[in-house]
Amino acid sequence: MTSITDIQIRDPFIVADPVDKIYRLYGTSGFGGTNDAPHGFVMRTSRDLKQWSEPHPVLPRRHGPSGADYYWAPEVHHFDGRWYLIATYGHGLDVLNPQARYCSIYVSDSPGGPFVAHSDGPITPAGWFAIDGTLHVDETGQPWLIFCREWVQTCNGEIHAIALYPQLRRAVGEPRLLFRASEASWSRPQKSELGEGYRVTDGPWLHRTSEGQLLMLWSSFGSRGYLTGVARSASGNISGPWEQTDGLLFADNGGHAMIFRTFENQLVMTLHAPNQPGAERTQLLGLKETPDGLALV
Repeated sequence: MTSITDIQIRDPFIVADPVDKIYRLYGTSGFGGTNDAPHGFVMRTSRDLKQWSEPHPVLPRRHGPSGADYYWAPEVHHFDGRWYLIATYGHGLDVLNPQARYCSIYVSDSPGGPFVAHSDGPITPAGWFAIDGTLHVDETGQPWLIFCREWVQTCNGEIHAIALYPQLRRAVGEPRLLFRASEASWSRPQKSELGEGYRVTDGPWLHRTSEGQLLMLWSSFGSRGYLTGVARSASGNISGPWEQTDGLLFADNGGHAMIFRTFENQLVMTLHAPNQPGAERTQLLGLKETPDGLALV
């Protein structure tokens, strides 16, 4: 067993498995680029969220997309009786490559895998630099993929939604732009080897409160590094319009958040912090719902 404080991981994603009464941890391992996920996607298990098993492969590279160099941000969702792994894959780091970054869906009968190819190739639009896909099922039962279109292509990072067929094999229609990074007052322009003035959108996660509010956690860079804020749908559904809240859920160089409930029914947000390569660790933060949205306990 390994303490959670000793596990280097980005984009942590936790499933509270109600059948086996264990927690399952997925995420991005490694230190960036082609050093990410050298063995493909793996999973660790725990009964107390403190001590975790050794990693178990759920999608080895030999079963992943042919020729993919890196594997990012796996999420595992239960939908219509099966388990779906949604993640970002890439072929090289050349930003001119039309398949440099995209999301695909894999499937298994168990959250412990093994996962096999399910979607008809990339589920995101061809030629888009699309990352960090997450599944949202609306009040009508319609599944949606929410994802980021990266700053390397748009300068001002975007978050989009695209409807999926019920079998989750491919998208329906065209993506809908939900908002851009610059709409949040706390997001700041950054510099990179590609230039300056770009704004990041990362890690969208949807949460429906007990009062019916539809919220989205997402990350960008601000005055204190990598940060996590919240947007709210004014209509209560995916079409928005989406309004950015002024407060931050996490304001100290950490992000790519998601929310789960413990077996004791405690709402918990997990994210990685700090954001420096090699130093990332899973943070577990108690949450409560408020009339204004969410707050740390």
